[in-house]
Amino acid sequence: MFYPMFGFDPTYIIVIPALILTLWAQWRVNRTFNEWAQKGSSRGITGAQVARMILNDANLHDVTVQRVHGHLSDHYDPRGRVLRLSDSTHDSTSIAAIGVAAHEAGHALQHDVGYIPLNMRTYFVPLANIGSMGGPILFMIGLFFRSGFMLDLGILLFGLAVMFYLITLPVEFNASNRALAILQGNGYLNGQEMKGARAVLWAAAMTYVASAAMAVSQLLRLLLIRGAVGGNRDD
Repeated sequence: MFYPMFGFDPTYIIVIPALILTLWAQWRVNRTFNEWAQKGSSRGITGAQVARMILNDANLHDVTVQRVHGHLSDHYDPRGRVLRLSDSTHDSTSIAAIGVAAHEAGHALQHDVGYIPLNMRTYFVPLANIGSMGGPILFMIGLFFRSGFMLDLGILLFGLAVMFYLITLPVEFNASNRALAILQGNGYLNGQEMKGARAVLWAAAMTYVASAAMAVSQLLRLLLIRGAVGGNRDD
């Protein structure tokens, strides 16, 4: 029997592959974005302009496009119906910026048609926040007091966070597919430029895959520890 709180924890080996994937994905997205951020589009339109045109074509005139500080902090807020583009995207005419802006506009299109995974993710946000913070804390308390109930509750809460990461995958891949189809179909980017947009969005998608893999591996680790201490319960 081992108690991870008080010494070497061999279950960390479960997390190592996901950690490697996470580090690689982060390196890849930064490298790919920086590469295509140096190459401007032939049409000379900015990320904000592309997003606005995509939204207008879908009759989403009530969705506003705003600038937000940060690097790759772009996101769509379905509650406020606001598409926020970062400093590196909003006023840039680069292929990378156009790809990212179109991706975020893709989320607005998902929202407009009631894309179920997006709706599920939106409702899961508060549960995921509670689970990601409270789950591990309750699990550690359960280990300290040898409480099976607290261990199980911690796992259950953390499972909500894992569900959020898994639901995020189809949301992000679908938004990228919508974006690429529009960029090509409406002629926002030419053939070679589309190659760059695909590379940027694929690299971004890998960061979500890595996050999901990390969450799942952490959940498996908690389950393994729970099984190892299963006989020590006071409840």
